[in-house]
Amino acid sequence: AKSTCNFHFILKQMPREIITLQAGQCGNQIGHQFWQQLCAEHGINSDGFLEPFATQGGDRKDVFFYQADDEHYIPRALLLDLEPRVINTIQSSPFANLYNPENIYLSKHGGGAGNNWAVGYSSAEKVHEDIIDMIDREADGSDSLEGFQMIHSIAGGTGSGLGSYLLEKLNDRYPKKLVQTYSVFPNSQETSDVVVQPYNSMLTLKRLTLNADCVVVLDNTALTRVAVDALRLDQPTWAQTNTLVSTVMAASTTTLRYPGYMNNDMIGLIASLVPTPRCHFLMTGYTPLTCRPTRTHTRTHARPIVLRTHAHTHHLSSYTH
Repeated sequence: AKSTCNFHFILKQMPREIITLQAGQCGNQIGHQFWQQLCAEHGINSDGFLEPFATQGGDRKDVFFYQADDEHYIPRALLLDLEPRVINTIQSSPFANLYNPENIYLSKHGGGAGNNWAVGYSSAEKVHEDIIDMIDREADGSDSLEGFQMIHSIAGGTGSGLGSYLLEKLNDRYPKKLVQTYSVFPNSQETSDVVVQPYNSMLTLKRLTLNADCVVVLDNTALTRVAVDALRLDQPTWAQTNTLVSTVMAASTTTLRYPGYMNNDMIGLIASLVPTPRCHFLMTGYTPLTCRPTRTHTRTHARPIVLRTHAHTHHLSSYTH
């Protein structure tokens, strides 16, 4: 009995690695903000080295990072896009040295998918060997890989088409690994210039239904509403709404990165949220919402926090009664 308990304790302490796939413009922009948020929480600077105050922490950085030979932390992330603009911006940012350059894939022609699901899907078919090799290399470097999380938009071309193809490949190549997505839905209150946006969304939704274990629904309508109503931003920028999404992503993975009594791994987290396999589209509520650091303090209690979390004004996905 003692050896069984010790073995169970060791399993609980082992980090269960998660590989992040960032597909398309939206996925890479949100992903970049997500890694900045994680670096700030774990005390990792823009070059991947620990700050002096963070050396004694008991957190599980290995879930989302791994250490290189020079002991700097590198995200377990793949940056994938069919046009170079966003990734070039990331590579010229202060966090350029954080990423592994071998985990960045850009299409050779650099023309993008033209906001067309079919173009993104067919482009992924042509280059899937290069992308799968990158995924396999990251998976082989993990001690106890638990699954994948994908960040993408369902309305464009690369995030929807290439993302759909990757979901099918992951389900086929890693059938026992969990796949969670953070999927950004289009703004339902605005007419898009992209005529095929509804088709992109429907074709991607089929793959999300069949090949993902958990889908966190985020939509631009709710993100814009939260930014305007809760954060008091007259004209919120993409950077501000992306920061909001990255904050929610970091909060939803907190129990994976910091040891606790519950939800220490992805399967425990998903099992408590998904009642049946097909009913795996999740809504997100978050509080408190702040747009900038403040020195003021507000006393609050558990009940108003729970009520605000369930309030429509704090939901990051839209719905009708």
